[in-house]
Amino acid sequence: MTTLAKPALRPNNPRFSSGPCTKHPGWSVENLKGALVGRYHRGPETKARLALALERTAALLKLPADYRVAIVPASDTGAVEMALWSLLGVRGVDVLAWEAFTRDWVIDIVEQLKLKDVRAMLAPYGELPDLTQVDCDRDVVFAWNGTTSGVRVPNADWIRNDRAGLTICDATSAVVAQEIAWEKLDAVTFSWQKVLGGEAQHGMLILSPRAVTRLETYAPPWPLPKLFRMTERGKLMEGLFAGSTINTPSMLCLQDYLDALDWVEIVGALAGTIARSNANAAVLSDWVARTAWVDFLARVPETRSNTSICLKIVDPEIGATPPATRDAVPLRMAALLDAEDAAKDIAAHRAAPPGLRIWTGATVERSDVEALLPWLDWAFAQVKRAVLKGA
Repeated sequence: MTTLAKPALRPNNPRFSSGPCTKHPGWSVENLKGALVGRYHRGPETKARLALALERTAALLKLPADYRVAIVPASDTGAVEMALWSLLGVRGVDVLAWEAFTRDWVIDIVEQLKLKDVRAMLAPYGELPDLTQVDCDRDVVFAWNGTTSGVRVPNADWIRNDRAGLTICDATSAVVAQEIAWEKLDAVTFSWQKVLGGEAQHGMLILSPRAVTRLETYAPPWPLPKLFRMTERGKLMEGLFAGSTINTPSMLCLQDYLDALDWVEIVGALAGTIARSNANAAVLSDWVARTAWVDFLARVPETRSNTSICLKIVDPEIGATPPATRDAVPLRMAALLDAEDAAKDIAAHRAAPPGLRIWTGATVERSDVEALLPWLDWAFAQVKRAVLKGA
């Protein structure tokens, strides 16, 4: 095979991790100097700053005026668990799973909550379940964007406006990067550490009026841990949606989130971050189209993520090697690129098929994606040569 010279230009920022994701351009610890550290989180000034984060989130995402936003514990996972444990049990449930995290929600619903009327609508990595089979008179649990498969829903047209059930959506790798039809969603979760490049451990939970009604008219038959409780004596805990968090938040992480929101405004608000994500994804898409050894894991173009892009190796000579050898190729590539400081953390998720996963969300610079491409070709050539030599 043709020998490729090692590229001369490295990405200025080689951080392509899918979570925690890279900080926004221009980020510095100095940006956090106004954090209210060492202050009581229920004091007037700290509560006001927490409330500011909620107000700015609602404004940025253009949420309907009657939707509520809260900061909750344990990142996106905690927010999803709060929604599942607090809202499910009234109706049958359709849960859509096509990658690692959505399969975890199936386990929670079936094995932990032990709900009986559950339809687990599964699809292999790279595909979506048949959305036409979803019954919106049941509660529906799904991800807008599958972070570990690179597959997203193309739109929300399959969700009825006159649905009787609730839609619970894990949108952590889609928020601020993709157009989301909020009026079709009743409980939506995300975390700061995805597209905004914030710090982890804090989740965001967005509720529609329909979700609030469910909370106020339904008491789950199972015990609810304190961290999951959103009602008191049958009424919504309004303070939770006005800056009174359930447990102690990190004021340093909060300041980091506010700093990320400042940056979003600089790049053009929601339209700007979506455009940046789309432009980054387009660079990779054009490269895949002209590169024979690689392809998208997502089979249908309309369902391909613009943030967590998952790739598979389709080179026939590599495909003819033993499975253990073939499956190790992307890991070897990722390790080589890490050692060269050309790309950090781009191996596929441990539960996904062997491959590469490259984050192209808004905090990534397009120039860094462009600089990465020759390194991907070089790394593949290096590893393939070693594999075919038996090394």
